[in-house]
Parts: sequence; C-alpha cells; structure tokens
Amino acid sequence: MDTEGNGTQPPDLVEVAALPVRSGELDTRATQAWLIRPPRPVTPRATSVHGLTNEVLAAEPTWDEVGERIGRFLGTFWICAHHAHVDYRVLKAHLPEWEPLGVIDTLRLARATVKNLPAYTLDFLIMHLGLDLAAAPAGGRHRAAFDAYAAAQLLVVLARQYDTFEDVVAAAVPPGLPGAPEPEPDLTLW
Repeated sequence: MDTEGNGTQPPDLVEVAALPVRSGELDTRATQAWLIRPPRPVTPRATSVHGLTNEVLAAEPTWDEVGERIGRFLGTFWICAHHAHVDYRVLKAHLPEWEPLGVIDTLRLARATVKNLPAYTLDFLIMHLGLDLAAAPAGGRHRAAFDAYAAAQLLVVLARQYDTFEDVVAAAVPPGLPGAPEPEPDLTLW
C-alpha cells in the first residue's frame, strides 16, 4: 500500500492505493486506488513529487466521502509499504479506529536482508534487485498505485529469503507498530 499527501503538516491525504498479496503473488485485479480532494491546498513541493495538483483533485471526493470505504478495504489485514511507519501513522490519523494485524516495512526488510547497500530507497532497490515493474499501474514513481505495486514486488522478492512468515515479521515490523514481535523479557537469576 502507499499514500501520498498534500505537503502540509500534519498531512492531508490526496491519494491512497492498496494491492493485495496472496500466497506470495500480487493480486493486481484487486488493486484499489483513490484520489482525494484535501481540505487544504496541495503545496508546490508536494506537487513536484507526485504531480497531483489542486486542479486535478478539485473534482475528487473528500476524505469524508471515501475514508470509510478505504478503511473497509484495508480491513484488519497486514499492510506493507516502503518506510511503512509514515504511511501507517498518516492512515491511522485519518482512520483512528482502524488497526491492521501488522505493518511490514520493506525498507526495514531490505536492510535486514540485503546488507551493505549504499542506499535503501525504493528507487535504488528497484534497480539493484531488478524488479520487473512493467505491469505496474500507470502514473510512475510517487503515485500511490505504482509505489504500492513496487513495494509489493519488493516484499515478495525479499520474503523468499526467509523460511517462515514469522521470520519476515521479525525482520520487517518496526518496534511499536502492530504485529511487532514482543521483546523477550530480561531474565535474571533471582
């Protein structure tokens, strides 16, 4: 999954996309993406990143109109994103009652799986691992559907290096986020 914001603090969502991964395969038929008209204007800096302008978003629904639908689609499943704590926190602020089973961070997973790379950006990992993005949704990098597809591809490639889902979770879920393994208690002699 991926989110794009309007560049304000705290950010208003302007795009959300999610792509289910089932049994290690991307279910592209079930991809969902939403454009959202934010309550505050999109900043020029944000537009320079994702290309979404206030004019493009003017006819789109507001969060109040689509937020519940997005929450239902995300459900209580595991979510995955690159630098996932950012997407999780923004979505959680917009959907306070929503709680996924867990949050897999492909940045964290890549750092644990592919050691000593000069960078761990999504762009670098796409190139370094030779991810095939030919079937990615239109829009290109920094559009939510494209980035959700890239993160899902990255998850599938990296997860193959692990024997179990629990091993992936141990490597990929940031502490303090849903699904993080419980730390082992400090054992003492007394």
